[in-house]
Amino acid sequence: MTRTRRRLPRSRALAPSAALFVLAAAGCSPGGSQPSVAVPTPSSDAAGYCEALHEELPATVAGLERSDPSPESDLTAGWGDGAIVLRCGVPRPARMDDSQSKAVDADGVNWLLEQREDAGPRFTTTYRKAYVEVTLGPEYAHDVTPLSAFAVPVSRTVPGSL
Repeated sequence: MTRTRRRLPRSRALAPSAALFVLAAAGCSPGGSQPSVAVPTPSSDAAGYCEALHEELPATVAGLERSDPSPESDLTAGWGDGAIVLRCGVPRPARMDDSQSKAVDADGVNWLLEQREDAGPRFTTTYRKAYVEVTLGPEYAHDVTPLSAFAVPVSRTVPGSL
């Protein structure tokens, strides 16, 4: 009995190769790497406040260990592999001009609240000489308690602007 080899259509023959390429590329990235976060570019004055803040940030927030995002910077920090991310020296959010914007007070520090679609909330300090942004994962959609961990460090290092 003779066997004939049937040719697969070209696209089907390439499918396993493409899948292997994707798997190989994924395997080349470092495992357990931290999430990537855009590093702000503040003025030199704001950067100075941010560097001081970076030194005062807590080791844990909401029971999550500090795990700073990449690239490494004194302007960014994180806890729980991206569940909570802080960026210091961000631009003033346009929403601060909206009289209908919502704000919260966490232990004496005022924060602008921005709800994000398919993500947790974003908070940005108000009335400070440098804007500090904290994004929370979806698990904190209705929980502002992590902000209290930042009240003392922000109050100590980022002066009020009023």
